[in-house]
Amino acid sequence: MPIADNITRLHSELPVGVKLVAVSKFHPVERLMEAYEAGQRIFGENRAQELVSKAPQMPDDVQWHFIGKLQTNKVRMIMPHVSMIQSIDSLKLLALVDKEAARIDRIVDVLLQLHVAQEETKSGFTVDELLEAATAGQLQGFEHVRLRGVMGMASLTDDQEQVRREFARIKSTFETLRSGVLAGCDGFTEVSMGMSDDWPLAVDEGSTMVRIGTDIFGPREY
Repeated sequence: MPIADNITRLHSELPVGVKLVAVSKFHPVERLMEAYEAGQRIFGENRAQELVSKAPQMPDDVQWHFIGKLQTNKVRMIMPHVSMIQSIDSLKLLALVDKEAARIDRIVDVLLQLHVAQEETKSGFTVDELLEAATAGQLQGFEHVRLRGVMGMASLTDDQEQVRREFARIKSTFETLRSGVLAGCDGFTEVSMGMSDDWPLAVDEGSTMVRIGTDIFGPREY
């Protein structure tokens, strides 16, 4: 199915208020433009060099989300281009993003990445780590990052109930933060979870943002 048709279908299937992030990693700008011309504006990249290369070739109203593991030595590189970093997986990275955003006098939206999946290869805060950091005031006091919510991935498994439980845990952690330490943080509204294989479950469990690649662009081009 053509990319434009996939974009149209997904926008029609997603509930009102759930944002679609088109995961465009490894796909050429020509294919991104097909999605753009079908109305897509949010694109997700997980490699700094690729994002920096593509950004100048795309229209100015594209919102670039960085969704992969962000190395500290790549933060400065992406800072002029990103509207959101979804993969803040440590307090050290959060502080560095704040510092680099301040350096160029801008404010960057961020999501705090949770690790709930039964896979060691995935990164992020454990639920306990994140709640302890919040209670200790370690998520506050930054002037150039705006905490917008949480991001997470479920385990890669055919056990749909496990996937659902993991999504529910991400959402409940978000609610604990939003009703507790971050209650005064008006912009703390986003729960980014769900990909091509599991986004309907994620939406059922309260996702406000899904990250879809294969269902839009087809298999990756390496």
